[in-house]
Amino acid sequence: MSNRAESVLVGLIGEGVMPSLTPPMHEREADVQGLRLLYRPIDLLELALPATAVGDLLTAAQRMGFNGLNITHPCKQLVLGHLDEISDDAARLGAVNTVLIQDGRFVGHNTDFSGFGAALSNGLPKAKLDHVIQLGAGGAGSAVAYALLKAGAKHLDLVDMDASRAAERAAELGELFPAASITPRSTSELSQIMALADGLVHCTPVGMAAHPGLPLDIDLLEPRHWVADIVYRPIETQLVREARAKGCDVLDGGRMAVGQAADAFKIFTGRDADRDRMREHFLDLIAAEESALVKAAH
Repeated sequence: MSNRAESVLVGLIGEGVMPSLTPPMHEREADVQGLRLLYRPIDLLELALPATAVGDLLTAAQRMGFNGLNITHPCKQLVLGHLDEISDDAARLGAVNTVLIQDGRFVGHNTDFSGFGAALSNGLPKAKLDHVIQLGAGGAGSAVAYALLKAGAKHLDLVDMDASRAAERAAELGELFPAASITPRSTSELSQIMALADGLVHCTPVGMAAHPGLPLDIDLLEPRHWVADIVYRPIETQLVREARAKGCDVLDGGRMAVGQAADAFKIFTGRDADRDRMREHFLDLIAAEESALVKAAH
């Protein structure tokens, strides 16, 4: 799409997407750039549709003039069979979260991995990547691990409570990045491997508003470690707060959320998003949410 586009219509397909902050982020950035952009959440739960309806929704969106769609849980793999073209990285990851609708074709991309990659390089530019530990090897964890390896991580330890999932993910990534050392680990090994690691990336639900707490013993962190979280509700998770207090360089989960949105914005509109401005707006949205929760509690 050229920069001369008169208007852009995009959407987000997934379960429970009504509270997503991606629509207002895209719309605000477009407004500032003088572009008319409308971003509609398409919630499978609200529509009482199964995840397998993603193909029908793509076709409907094309017929209604949509320029593109973001795809989230549980459709990132299911959408693959309905695309005409897939970017190399999305194909290697086996997951698509952004679909460009252009010239009657569906082109799939993955901005989860690129969003984390940009967050890491912008938010922790001096992060040493010789030995990284990642907690959580699920869907989001796959994209983050891919981004870490693409950024040059030499040794990646994947820690997951599901040993088979960690082993499966390590094997898949090992085929894609044969020069790297990727090892599945159990949580019982954390004290041993943290002593050797440069940094830690957290990719589990622990720390979310509904799952408060810490994903590991905070005493395992040393000031020399860098710590990245992908949880952003709240933006200041207990892990981020306590790691910072210990002197660690930290990366909050909002960086990845903004990174994936900025990359999708470029795909949809052909325009670069101002990432600093988009992050500022994102932080405003989070602060407004948290303020509303506090008021509701009283």
